[in-house]
Amino acid sequence: MNITTQLLLNLLIAFVYMLLNESWNVVVFGIGYTIGFIIIFLMRRFFPESFYGKKAISIAKLIGLFIVELFKSTWVVALQVTRPKLNIQPGIFRSETILKTEFEITLLSALVTLTPGSVIMEIDPKAGVMFIHAMDAKDYRNNITRTMRKFENAIIEVMR
Repeated sequence: MNITTQLLLNLLIAFVYMLLNESWNVVVFGIGYTIGFIIIFLMRRFFPESFYGKKAISIAKLIGLFIVELFKSTWVVALQVTRPKLNIQPGIFRSETILKTEFEITLLSALVTLTPGSVIMEIDPKAGVMFIHAMDAKDYRNNITRTMRKFENAIIEVMR
């Protein structure tokens, strides 16, 4: 049973719970889903794959990390742009990635590009190299590289 099967089994348990209660609303479905989640968690040792809740938690961590980094970088960019004298030095730098598959690299580049102040300009997936344009290359290089490492670790946790 793979993770998709576990999820479908959980949904089936939720619908059966709704049928037994003869009530078709979101609250009863949520209760049934929670009961199914607990049942599948208790039976996880009988499944060859790991428990699907781990993936859900990993995805939630990745989304939370993106939201935190988005707000932090938005704040820094807003402070830079609202200064009376714009004191930035835009530039391009090279950064290597430990991600291997095209989907992982695409996800990383989308997350970095959506974060204000940086844009992935070019990717060499075979060499694992990205060329990044930063609003202020002098200050942003270390910050963007640190953020990329956090994203890479979260993506690896979700994908593998």
